[in-house]
Amino acid sequence: MPETKVRLATLDPVWDRLCDEAREAVRQEPRLGGLIHGGILHHGSFQGALAYRFALKLASGEMSEQILREVADEAHAADRELAQAARADLVAVYERDPACHRFLEPLMFFKGFQALQCYRVAHWLWQQGRVDLAYFVQMRVSEVFGVDIHPAARVGRGIMIDHAHSIVIGETAVVGDNVSMLHSVTLGGTGKSDGDRHPKIADGVLLGAGASVLGNISVGHCSRVAAGSVVLADVPPCTTVAGVPARVVGEAGCAQPSAMMDQLLKPAV
Repeated sequence: MPETKVRLATLDPVWDRLCDEAREAVRQEPRLGGLIHGGILHHGSFQGALAYRFALKLASGEMSEQILREVADEAHAADRELAQAARADLVAVYERDPACHRFLEPLMFFKGFQALQCYRVAHWLWQQGRVDLAYFVQMRVSEVFGVDIHPAARVGRGIMIDHAHSIVIGETAVVGDNVSMLHSVTLGGTGKSDGDRHPKIADGVLLGAGASVLGNISVGHCSRVAAGSVVLADVPPCTTVAGVPARVVGEAGCAQPSAMMDQLLKPAV
């Protein structure tokens, strides 16, 4: 490979910015030096920092940090998409969450981002047929972060989960790219039937706090589900639904609801 291509292949602006922010954070608050060095600066790559966080947060008396680190390192070595998706998630949080001012914050402090990256390792394990270990990761993520994502669920990249408390995503759910959701969102089933029984959330959707989307239904791209709504039927693209049960109350209000994060219902003109 030519030298120029080698240099380009090693560029990682997300990781470079994380390290710069970490050094500045240590300068401003030296008492956090051990925490931030352990979480970021002691690692040679973004993948290493993600694997360390995975192991540190999920370790317990049942499974050691060392074993979990080996699992995460193996997953990231085998599938570069894990870190690519994490980069997109990190940027999504930074761009959409007004409480996020640095790349450092989701990686070190925001449980929505951290829980999502742990899910991604669990999903990789599930795809490898390592079902019991995937279930163990799901269990620990639920215990540690209060986020319960089945390892078989399919979740795209560029996901922002704000606050993240009490998020539930079922086994056959599908979440597209660039989706934003707030706390207490449920993507669940409607009974005991097996098979494909969970929602399909298209790209660019905004799911408000406490929204429940139930059953094998579709939420069309760039739509909004208002806070507290219970969605039991398909949602057309580029619309806003609200209520219990939810009904269409208007258009989405903008081209990219998940990016704009505008959750107000505008009166009809």
